[in-house]
Amino acid sequence: MAQPCCSRRRFLKALPLASVALAVDGPCALGNSVPAQRPDRKPNFVFILVDDMGWKDTACYGSAYYETPNINRLAAEGMRFTNAYAACAVCSPTRAAVMTGRYPARLGVTDWIRARFQGGKIPEDKKNPTEYLGGPNARLLCPPNALWMELDEITVAEALSSAGYTCCHIGKWHLGPDEWYPEKQGFDYNIGGCDFGQPPSYFDPYSRKGQGQIPTLKPRRKGEYLTDREADEAVDFIRRCRYSRFFLYMAHYAVHTPIQAKADLVEKYKAKPTTDQKNPAYAAMVESVDAAVGKICSVLDELRLSDNTIIFFTSDNGGLVPVTNNSPLRAGKGYPYEGGIREPLIVRWPKVVKPGSLSHEPVTSVDYFPTICEAAGVPLPSDRDIDGLSLLAHLKSNGRQSLDRDAIYWHFPHYRGRVVPYSIIREGDWKLIKRYDGKTFELFNLKDDLSEKNDVAPKMPERVRRLDARLSRWLKATGARLPRPNAKYNPDFNREKRRSPGRK
Repeated sequence: MAQPCCSRRRFLKALPLASVALAVDGPCALGNSVPAQRPDRKPNFVFILVDDMGWKDTACYGSAYYETPNINRLAAEGMRFTNAYAACAVCSPTRAAVMTGRYPARLGVTDWIRARFQGGKIPEDKKNPTEYLGGPNARLLCPPNALWMELDEITVAEALSSAGYTCCHIGKWHLGPDEWYPEKQGFDYNIGGCDFGQPPSYFDPYSRKGQGQIPTLKPRRKGEYLTDREADEAVDFIRRCRYSRFFLYMAHYAVHTPIQAKADLVEKYKAKPTTDQKNPAYAAMVESVDAAVGKICSVLDELRLSDNTIIFFTSDNGGLVPVTNNSPLRAGKGYPYEGGIREPLIVRWPKVVKPGSLSHEPVTSVDYFPTICEAAGVPLPSDRDIDGLSLLAHLKSNGRQSLDRDAIYWHFPHYRGRVVPYSIIREGDWKLIKRYDGKTFELFNLKDDLSEKNDVAPKMPERVRRLDARLSRWLKATGARLPRPNAKYNPDFNREKRRSPGRK
């Protein structure tokens, strides 16, 4: 566990004046006052987080259908990770983990956050809900998910602001409504971030009946594609902030539903031979994300910023099945199997990270916060646990230096469709899934069984007991809220409901 050394209060006192207010239309807060060649040469950061992109949704990770030349270039010029994970199999918890370096179980953000148009009503007391949930059809009562990430959390933007960085959020936020928007969490710029987990539409004016428009993204050109607009905003931010240290959080709404793409690209993929991946509209969305990556890299090259800019490229959870296909990984978004949590991860840092290098080290979303802080020379908070480990030494060693970590953990204490509440531990090559309803344990050796076809839990009870004990200690240490037995559970509820007179 990373050792902390300064508090949220000190971070907030150290924030530059520019971060007090939203400044979307203004000049870069520090852009005209800092020389181009800083003597300390602290790096800039571009963090690209794609929504719902699966582990195999780029060519450099094995797709033969999707075309991703710019992402491939990132991999050729940086380090590609084969064992990178999202902190959750759904979006909001992973985003909270990226922002804070803390596991979702600590934060109480363990499921995707309901926007107001989806019924995410903000309580009058402005406190996150605590009452357990579950009707007579549920065997377990489940803890409520948060409606926002608390402002007491220290984000990477707040940490970097204390060191003079200008911070910009573009795209999907999904960590709470107005009072919890990015500009309340250390970002100088918020372009498109709100409580929406998906865009109303991918085409300007980005509106849909029942959901409305994206409140923080003013329409510009009717019919303009959202991913293109995000890329333009990113390029504009980099140009305006080229003379200052900057952190760009490029959190694409794509490739989340609705599956909408530019017509010419859809036609291109309709004419292309399919593989196990065969959705032309989704393929077109992936290509638009790739084009956005290319635009960001091009402006960094043009402004001679590439050598001093660290780019992270990853996703917030596994690909949505059957929109895409994650094989050889099992299942997809929402599920505890590898298809739900294993992600692409590429880190490019010219002259520091060896081009074309490969890492097989297991890493996860909580690692980005301490990595960015160490690279920027920013101390970690002292008043809370930071669960992530800095990847900096690993990156500089071309993947030879391993991380001093025993295990990685997940906690999803909710029912969602066919998914029942679960927790996971991965220790070395071993992965234990613990369910709180139905079959309790599944155990897999990922080195020998990447597709998780062979559950060896019945054959290895001692290993199951040991991993379960370690998982239980972690759940207790993080204050994870666990499902509880439901005294009002009625196993015949659904049958009785179907028999109920007057039911249409």
